[in-house]
Amino acid sequence: MTRAPFISLDGIDGTGKSTQCRLLVDWLNNHGVPTIGCADPGGTPLGSQLREILLASRAEITARAESLLFMASRAELVEKVILPNLEQGKVVISDRFVAANVVYQGHAREISPDDLWQVGRFSTAGLLPNLTIILDLSVEQAIVRRGRTADRMEARGESYLQRVRDGFLVEARMQGFRIVNAVSDVQTLHREIVAMVREFLKTRGIEVQP
Repeated sequence: MTRAPFISLDGIDGTGKSTQCRLLVDWLNNHGVPTIGCADPGGTPLGSQLREILLASRAEITARAESLLFMASRAELVEKVILPNLEQGKVVISDRFVAANVVYQGHAREISPDDLWQVGRFSTAGLLPNLTIILDLSVEQAIVRRGRTADRMEARGESYLQRVRDGFLVEARMQGFRIVNAVSDVQTLHREIVAMVREFLKTRGIEVQP
């Protein structure tokens, strides 16, 4: 049986990607396409513990250790959640995936992006999304929209977040990711993403009616 499509949404925090992931999962399920959502890091007992360390802890973590903790969480998520559901014919929508590692620890913390892609593929047994959508927004707008206390990595400041944003745009050009301007309101952005996903699914033989 052919695996179902795997889609990820990514971008700096404050772009609305988590909201758009939830809306997309609901839209697909409501249109008869069995779909689940997951968050990276997280989604498993180990992943939840690692997420707490990575995002809530105020301890400084070296760039390599940080990247490997993300990879470990993702390895569990792939084996226990993503792959089983794809093999059962369910579309999976992931809130972040390997590209986030490449950008947050690579472009923004000066680890080789190529090395991170290589380790990322090992951590996922070679699984990468069939479609990655980058929600792009200026750092200043994203901080205003975030509306909560910065997590451990966001607290590194605007210059760090600018390197993250720039990294996403570089990787999008290199990897063929789709970029969406996230300046729009929630529903307008949702419609843009839905149109993009509907077009993509059609190429996979999945027709989704408006």
